[in-house]
Amino acid sequence: MPHLHIQNLTFTYPGSNIPALQDVNLTIRQGEYIALCGRSGSGKTTLLRHLKTVLTPHGTRTGQILFGDTPLELIPHNIQASKIGYVMQNPEDQIVTDKVWHELSFGLENIGFDRTAMRTRVAEMACYFGIQDWFHKDVSTLSGGQKQLLNLASVMAMQPEVLILDEPTSMLDPLAASDFLNTIRKINLELGTTIIITEHRLEDILHGADRVVVMEQGQVVVNDAPRAAGSALWQQKHPMFAAMPTPMQVFYRSGGQEDCPLTVREGRTWLNNLLPQGASIPSLPETPEEPSDEIALQLKELWFRYERDSSDVLRSASICVPTGSFHAIVGGNGAGKSTLLKAICGICKPYRGKVSVFGKSYGAHKAGELFRNCLAMLPQDPKSLFARDTVAEELQEVCKDDAQIAQMAALCKIDHLLNRHPYDLSGGEQQRTALAKVLLTNPRVLLLDEPTKGIDGFFKEILADILCKLKKQGATIVMVSHDVEFCAKYADRVSMFFDGQILATHTPRAFFGGNSFYTTSANRISRSIFRDAVTIDHLVQLVESNREAAQ
Repeated sequence: MPHLHIQNLTFTYPGSNIPALQDVNLTIRQGEYIALCGRSGSGKTTLLRHLKTVLTPHGTRTGQILFGDTPLELIPHNIQASKIGYVMQNPEDQIVTDKVWHELSFGLENIGFDRTAMRTRVAEMACYFGIQDWFHKDVSTLSGGQKQLLNLASVMAMQPEVLILDEPTSMLDPLAASDFLNTIRKINLELGTTIIITEHRLEDILHGADRVVVMEQGQVVVNDAPRAAGSALWQQKHPMFAAMPTPMQVFYRSGGQEDCPLTVREGRTWLNNLLPQGASIPSLPETPEEPSDEIALQLKELWFRYERDSSDVLRSASICVPTGSFHAIVGGNGAGKSTLLKAICGICKPYRGKVSVFGKSYGAHKAGELFRNCLAMLPQDPKSLFARDTVAEELQEVCKDDAQIAQMAALCKIDHLLNRHPYDLSGGEQQRTALAKVLLTNPRVLLLDEPTKGIDGFFKEILADILCKLKKQGATIVMVSHDVEFCAKYADRVSMFFDGQILATHTPRAFFGGNSFYTTSANRISRSIFRDAVTIDHLVQLVESNREAAQ
C-alpha cells in the first residue's frame, strides 16, 4: 500500500504565471528511502511543503495528495504532527525553545503526551542521538551540527511514519554532514521510517536510496533506482548529472560502460581494476602561482569574544590575501570562520589586532568609504539581506540603474523571479538573489559566507564563472565554505581554520591532497594510485593519460 500518493499535483505561487509544480504524479511506498533532487527552483521544496498541510505555501493548487487512502487535508493537524516529521534547511528556523531538553519535549507537549511517557520518550531520543552530554545546555550555545541533530531528535521523538528532510546538511561541515546523513540512513534501516530527502550532497545519500526522483521546472523527469537514474541523466546530457556522485561522474566521463560505481569504495575498486599495474603517470603538472604584489586584505593577530566572560572565538587569527586572488577558508562548525568574516567588515570588532584593506587600517577609512565600491559581504543567511516585497525591489534598493539590474538578474539566473517575494523562493534562489544584490555594489573585496549552500551543481558552475570574471576584473574573493569540492576546483589558496586561528594555507592540491578526512571524493578514490588528484577533472585527465600511455 502506498504511504503517500501524489496525483496530478499542479501549484502556482501568487503573482506568478509559471506553475512551480506541473502535473506531478508520484507514489512513495512504506519504508522507502527517496532522494529528491533537481536544480534550484525546480520545485523540490515546494513539493515537500505540500506533504504537510501546515507548511503548504499560499497559491493556486489542483490535484490531490493521499496519506494512505485519505486525502492529506482531511487528516487533523495533531495526527499529521505525529505521523509526518519535517526537518528544515536552516536549524534556526525550527528551534522554538531555549533549552535542549525542552526542545526535545516540545512537540510531545503540544499533542498532549502525559508526563511519564514524555520523559521516557525524550530520554530514549537523547540516548539514541548522543545528546545526553548537552541535554541541559542552552540551545544558543550549540553548534550548527548540534542544532540540526536536535531538530532531528525532536521530530523523531514523535515517532513519525514519514520523515521529510529539506537540505538538512546545507549548513554543516563535511564530517558533521556525513554523520547526520548516516543517522538518517540508520533510522530508515532500523526503524522502517519512510524517508524523503532533498540534498545536494548526493555523494552521501545516493548509494542508500531506493529511488532517485529528479525534478525539472516543476515536473518529475527521472524516477528510477540510483544507477539507472545516473545513466539516464548522462545519456540525456542533463545538467543535473554534474551533481551526481564523483565515482559516477568519473566513470561515465572516462568512457565506462558497465554498472557505474556509486560509493568511494566502489570507485576505488573500479579504478584499481582499470589500472591493475598502477599509474605510469601518477600526477599532473601544477600551474605555478603568480600572486599579485599588492595585498588586498591583511589580518594581524585578531582576538575577539562575544561576551566579556566568554571564551575567545578568534585567537591571534592572521591572514594575508593578495589582490585579485580567490582565497577559501574551511573548518568545522563553530570554529569561528563566520566570525572572522564579520571581523573583517566591522560587524564584530576585535579587542586586539589589526584589519587592513588595501593597506589602510579599518579606522583609517572614512565613514561609509569602506562599503562604497570596496568591501561587501554575502552572509550565511541570505534572508538577512531581504527587506522588500519583491526581488526587483531588493535589487533596486542598492542600484537605480535598470540596465545594470537586468544584466545582474540575468547573470544570476533570477530574471524570471523579479516579481516574486524573496521569502517565496527556494533556498538556492534566495542565495542567488542575495548574491545579485551584493554584486550590484561593485565590491573590490568580496566576502562570501557559505555561498554554495542550497544551490545545485549546475548553478555552482555559474557561480564559479561569476567569481572568475570578478577575479579577471581585479576583485579579491575570500570565501568561507564547507564545500570542499568547490574549494578544490576553483580556489587559488585554501586555509584551515581551527581553534580560532588560521593553521595552514596551501594550494588546493597540496591542501586536500595531504588530508585524510577533510578532502575530496576524487582524492579518496585515487590516493592509492595517483598523487594529489583532488578534483573530478584531475582524476578524469589522469585516467585518460594512463590509458593512452598503456596502449
